[in-house]
Amino acid sequence: MHTLTYLAGYPPHIQDQVRALIEQGRLAETLKARYPDTHAVRSDSALYDYVMALKQRHLRNGAPINKVLYDSSLGLTARALGTHTTVSRVQGGKLKAKHELRVATLFRDAPPEFLKMIVVHELAHLKSREHDKAFYQLCTYMEPHYHQYEFDLRLHLTQLDLCGGPA
Repeated sequence: MHTLTYLAGYPPHIQDQVRALIEQGRLAETLKARYPDTHAVRSDSALYDYVMALKQRHLRNGAPINKVLYDSSLGLTARALGTHTTVSRVQGGKLKAKHELRVATLFRDAPPEFLKMIVVHELAHLKSREHDKAFYQLCTYMEPHYHQYEFDLRLHLTQLDLCGGPA
């Protein structure tokens, strides 16, 4: 019986369906059929442009983002796929906050839906620090299929775990 670390919060009948796909060796092909493409956002500057376009479309009045990049230290072992950090510095007599958004490097070769889900998640943290109802409402406002993409991303991570993929 496979331990489904990324699906631990889902009901047993969902986990059983995933286990059946794993035992039949069909999880990877199911995901590939659902998400056949990879995105073209390869560099940090392209990622910055991508994030800023989403922010401009959905969060015009959100806090400014100072840095966006792919981060190789994030991944399956870190249990963080993206991070949003605020760095506070004193400049002159004022306290300035700089917002940084980092996306795990493993998403450089992921389907575009997974990259968008991670970016939407991190952008939502500009408005809401907690994973509460308002946070997820904002996520689904920015991406109506957010919850499906999150579930499928968890399936993708499970598949990477099974085949010894990126750490």
